[in-house]
Formats: sequence, C-alpha cells, structure tokens
Amino acid sequence: MNSEKGRRKGLFVFRMQEYGVGYLFMLPWMIGFAAFVAFPVGWSLYNSFNTLYFRAGGFSYTWVGLENYKRVWFENSNYRIELITLLQELVIIIPLILIFSFFVALLLNQRFPGRGAMRAIFFLPVIFATGQVVMELFTQGAGELPFIEQYNIEAIIHKNFDERTAASLVGILSQAVIILWYSGVQILIFIAGFQTIPKTIYEAIRVDGASPWESFWKITFPAMVPFIGLNAVYTIVDLFTFPFNSILGIITSNMFSPTTGYGYASAMAWLYFALVLLLLSVTLGLTYRATKGR
Repeated sequence: MNSEKGRRKGLFVFRMQEYGVGYLFMLPWMIGFAAFVAFPVGWSLYNSFNTLYFRAGGFSYTWVGLENYKRVWFENSNYRIELITLLQELVIIIPLILIFSFFVALLLNQRFPGRGAMRAIFFLPVIFATGQVVMELFTQGAGELPFIEQYNIEAIIHKNFDERTAASLVGILSQAVIILWYSGVQILIFIAGFQTIPKTIYEAIRVDGASPWESFWKITFPAMVPFIGLNAVYTIVDLFTFPFNSILGIITSNMFSPTTGYGYASAMAWLYFALVLLLLSVTLGLTYRATKGR
C-alpha cells in the first residue's frame, strides 16, 4: 500500500515538474474563465429553473423547475416566430457568406500586382464594422442597398412569395452588406487553407492532362473541406451574436420586465443556446464525415 502511495506521489511530482510551468502560464486564463465565463453561465442555468424577484436584501429565488421553459415555448408565440424567422434568414445568409468568401479567397490567392493591398481591403471591415460601429452604420442607413427601394424590389418579392418566405428574403436583402462586412476572417482562413495545398500536386495533375475545372473538384475543393467547416462554425457563432439579432433583443426586454424577469429570460437564452449548439453539432458532424470520406 505504501509503495502504491509512493508511486502515485512520485508520478504527481514528476508531472508537476514537467508541466508545472505550463500550468502556471494557464493559471490566469483559468481564473478568468472561472470568474467571467463558468460562473455567469452556471448562474444563468440555475436562474432558468427559478422565478427571481428583487427584494430589499437582494434576489429572492422560487424554484419552478421546467415551468419557465414551458412558458417560453408554448405560451410565447412571438419568441417562436422570431426564432424561426431568424433561422430562415441565417440558413440563407451563412452559405452566401461562405460561397462569397471562398471565391474571393480563391482570387486573392492568385499572383497579381497589389495582391497584399486587396487582401487588406477585404479585411478592413472586420476591424471597423464591429459592435457599436455596426449599430451606428445601420442607424445611418449604411447597411442597406439603395436599389431595393429604387426598383421596388420588396413589393415584387411579396407578390411572388408567401408571407414568411418574403419576410425572410426582404430581411436578407436589407442586410446584404453583412455578407461583405462579415467575410474578412473567412477569406483569410480560406487563403491560409489554399496555401496548405502543395503546388507539386497541381503540376502533377496538369502533366496528366487535367483541366482547371477537374483540378478544382479533385484537388482544391476536397482539401478545403476542413476549412469550410471551420468557417461555417465561425460564421454561425458570429451571426447568432450579431448586434441586431432580434432574439437577443427579446431576451433583454424580458430580463427587465416585471412580469417575466431573469429566470424567464434565462430560459429563453438557454433554448436559443441549444439551437446554436445543435447547428454547430450538425456542422461539425458533416465536416467530420466529409473529411473522413476524403
């Protein structure tokens, strides 16, 4: 028994000697994560199972179990409608951002004069169009396309599509500039992905007589599948936390409402998080299967 304890103690001392410096460097991050991420997330989850009231001495908790989740999903029709509408819009916007950034990166990966300047221009919106800047630009109308109103595109869409589909399409067109503003990081990731493909492979396939179209589908696209999955995950997280996200607005308004409060709003947030987590799981699963098949 003593020998076993001695062996475990020796193993612990060995690991601390080997990895102790690394743990020390990680310690500030772990403290920050526990204080500013883990604790707020855990508290929010606990709140979602309670009804919270403000008292003179602080918060007053009343355990209600899954009642908040039932109220959100079965009684709040506005939340469900906004959630479905947002999902419809993002299901269209996310592929558009990925396709746009993929082909722009493909062009920027070619050799031509001023390539570095062009790469910087496409990345500039990532630096400037963030947070409060985006909100101010949209307030001033910079996020809209002028031809929508000029050619009465909205009326044409409502005439040819059902109400829900038309609302989604109009919402996408009104935020079309987002595709430009929110493609900078994806373009850089795709450029990095293109540069991981050895040029000797393209030279070999040209010698075999393959056309550029065949080399794209046989070499370029399969090699870029992991980067497409990475960009899909990044875009999902980025757009689902967009400043003009209607769901986040509903959650905030219910948080400070006297009839709902923190517990009800926390249940809304966790249902929203479950949807995002589901989409991320599907994206990662499809990427893994495609990569494994390749």
